[in-house]
Amino acid sequence: MGTEQAARRLSAVQIKAMKAEEKRIVCLTAYDYASARVCDEAEVDLVLVGDSLANVIHGRPTTLAVTMDDMLYHTAIVNRALKRAMLVGDMPFLSFSLGEIEAVRNAGYFVSEGGAQGVKLEWQPGIDRRVKAITDAGIPVMGHLGLTPQAIHRLGGYKVQGRDTAQADEMLVEALKIERAGAFAIVLELIPAELAARITETVSIPTIGIGAGPHTDGQILVFHDMLNMLPGKKLKHVKRYLNGFELMSEAVRAYSGEVRSGSFPGEEHSFK
Repeated sequence: MGTEQAARRLSAVQIKAMKAEEKRIVCLTAYDYASARVCDEAEVDLVLVGDSLANVIHGRPTTLAVTMDDMLYHTAIVNRALKRAMLVGDMPFLSFSLGEIEAVRNAGYFVSEGGAQGVKLEWQPGIDRRVKAITDAGIPVMGHLGLTPQAIHRLGGYKVQGRDTAQADEMLVEALKIERAGAFAIVLELIPAELAARITETVSIPTIGIGAGPHTDGQILVFHDMLNMLPGKKLKHVKRYLNGFELMSEAVRAYSGEVRSGSFPGEEHSFK
């Protein structure tokens, strides 16, 4: 990413300031050039190259198989499309678990090779030390609390977190630790709306909700979920803004019919 291009992008400082300015923060995932162009054209504030690409791009049941190479490849592609939105790369399973040195090194690859302006880290014990090490190295960090898909086996499935008092209190403590470690924002995934409001009111950095109710400072959804680009069970926390799978299927069926009937290509699609 060139200096001029970087200067036009929203920064972690600007995203963080949006909370104090009471500006709602719009976030979406993107994994390729086309989806990133759509996000940027629609003035999304922050684009996350999520490890959810395992599910919607690679067709895997969990995010655990995504590698650093996968994430850097897709982050670099998305980077080429963005002019306005801040770009954050999702650090994949085991890329920051073995210590601060490894965490900083891998976060650095997202910046130097992927063109990202920051990274996201899912919660795990001692995460505040990783967050501090990475931010001390000059790389903005977004935390992630609640349902953390990289810990799906420990959590026992994809289910709402923080419903009991002890877990909710612990999550608030961890949010404060992540803030003190220097994070510029925190994703709150699949937690009760009341707990999300409590965390949002307590920390001074923005909270970005996904299945966390309306009282966070911003929202994020998976691009393919909100456009319903893949068939399957509707998730409670997802609003479908387009029936993308059906519309694309209709277009492909129309194309197939025209090819088989000989009506495409016509004269207007041909050269002399």
